[in-house]
Amino acid sequence: MSIFNSLSNILPFFGAVLGMGIGYKMPSKSPNGLKLILSFSGAFLLGITIFHLMPEAFSKVNSKPGLWIVCGIILQILLEYLSQGTEHGHSHIKSNEFLPWLLFISLCLHAFIEGLPLGHESSLVWGIFIHKIPIGMVLFYMIWNTKNSKVLKITALFIFAIMSSLGSITLEHSDTFQNYQTQITAIVLGMLLHISTTILFESNQGHAFNIRKLLSILLAFLISYFI
Repeated sequence: MSIFNSLSNILPFFGAVLGMGIGYKMPSKSPNGLKLILSFSGAFLLGITIFHLMPEAFSKVNSKPGLWIVCGIILQILLEYLSQGTEHGHSHIKSNEFLPWLLFISLCLHAFIEGLPLGHESSLVWGIFIHKIPIGMVLFYMIWNTKNSKVLKITALFIFAIMSSLGSITLEHSDTFQNYQTQITAIVLGMLLHISTTILFESNQGHAFNIRKLLSILLAFLISYFI
């Protein structure tokens, strides 16, 4: 296995674990801090899709990328209906509740799908890595305060953390998935377009000017362009 393939499997897992670790060390969720991280990750994802994934998708002859991108947007809308928007920082579970498994399965399915093209898209690996940090934080806050046992909580967090890596490994070892690699990448592109633009739109609610948020967005775009 090449160094890049190893990174494509390790970095998404490490990003999720890093986010969960931050959530553990910062048990009192800071809305401003989380929004700043979300703004950076949203801009970074959007930059990756526009600067790298989109030109590559439209360079493929007769692949109809526009159709598959729209399919990805629709798929993400359906997944968010089940996950209640956790992919872009929403948390709706109270501390006295059990973990809703439909929400958790939706998040895992999202992570698995977005991980499928990682072995062939170096820029996407870093995009998913950054994306996993705030999602790991939100998921930790959600799961850790439920009434489930600690073993079940840790198991659920671990399962989510490895899902993108499992997606990457699945495509690498499946001829069927490899035959539709271009279409899968376009679908993931559509999913990320929807998530990133939603994050940026929601982070700007109230239309109040925030210089730190603006600088984090500009920095994210700059890094994503040169990555």
